[in-house]
Amino acid sequence: MRTISVRQPFAMLIVRGGKDIENRSWSTEYRGPLLIHAGVKPMSKSDWQWIKDLVKWNHDRGIMVPDITPADVHYGGIVGMVTLADVVTSSTSGWFDASSFGWVLTNPQVLPFHPCKGQLGFWDVDYPFKVK
Repeated sequence: MRTISVRQPFAMLIVRGGKDIENRSWSTEYRGPLLIHAGVKPMSKSDWQWIKDLVKWNHDRGIMVPDITPADVHYGGIVGMVTLADVVTSSTSGWFDASSFGWVLTNPQVLPFHPCKGQLGFWDVDYPFKVK
């Protein structure tokens, strides 16, 4: 199945439904299911503080962003799946970066963790668990 690597904490924010746009420097014609691979680089202390501040800032504005704890975060493997619904050059999403292509992600779901090595760009994984 087609896969893309994303650094933590963004991988978990995507599959838990808080991040609806993934910014990339490149576009793609592909639309459909996409496994999310969490990169191997661990989150720093400042990353954890950023997550805590992000969740509070959004909750104060009535925007639900999933709270993430260290137990939720895995590195170096598949953590979930989304549908790549579109690629846009403008969006009202707070996650959109106007200097990038915004990959519109829908139908997020957390999947059982499957360790595997990441790659750049799209790559294929034989994910061993059943997905919806």
